[in-house]
Amino acid sequence: MAELTDQMASDLPQALPSELPPVLSSETAGETAAATAAKPPARAVRLWQIVFVAILVVFAGILAFRLWDTDTTQQRASGPAPNFTFTTFDGQTINTADLKGKGVVVNFWASWCDPCRDEAAYLQEAAEREKDKGIVFLGLDYLDQEPQAKAYLAQYGITYPSGPDIQSQAARQYGIKGVPESYFVSPQGEIVQAVIGPITSAAQLEGFLNKIRPQ
Repeated sequence: MAELTDQMASDLPQALPSELPPVLSSETAGETAAATAAKPPARAVRLWQIVFVAILVVFAGILAFRLWDTDTTQQRASGPAPNFTFTTFDGQTINTADLKGKGVVVNFWASWCDPCRDEAAYLQEAAEREKDKGIVFLGLDYLDQEPQAKAYLAQYGITYPSGPDIQSQAARQYGIKGVPESYFVSPQGEIVQAVIGPITSAAQLEGFLNKIRPQ
């Protein structure tokens, strides 16, 4: 009987491996399934990347166009000088259309502008010297506060007509990019010289004034 039992045992097929793989607990299996479900497909990730890059390209294109459009539509004035009306800090209203036949210096300045201070004395001295020779100086105060602007005028003894450029109307017409900027207008109403930045000497200013002297 013992021999028969041993023979039957030896005849059984080797169906089971000697080592079984570990059995995952229900908790571990759940975590694995959740992680697999949370991971987005590679194709979806790639699609979102393409969309994001496309949005950036479109935005950059719009920004570049706006900069180009601003640069081409707001160039500094040349040719006929724009006419404008402004009121000085003393209450005098001036229309530049009434100044035809005279040379006109339009100077954009501000009390917070250090380079403006460098040229202030040159402008005042020339304005005083030329006031009876057919040349008019006008000061347009740009993006400033009235108390500081008036203190600036008093500090440098500026007596030629100066006033605030309300809502930057004249600045937009002339297309200025900052201060100081000066425009020299002939008696015929043409801009013959534009100075971007401060006037650096009395001799330089004299040369510009010679271009707009009434004949």
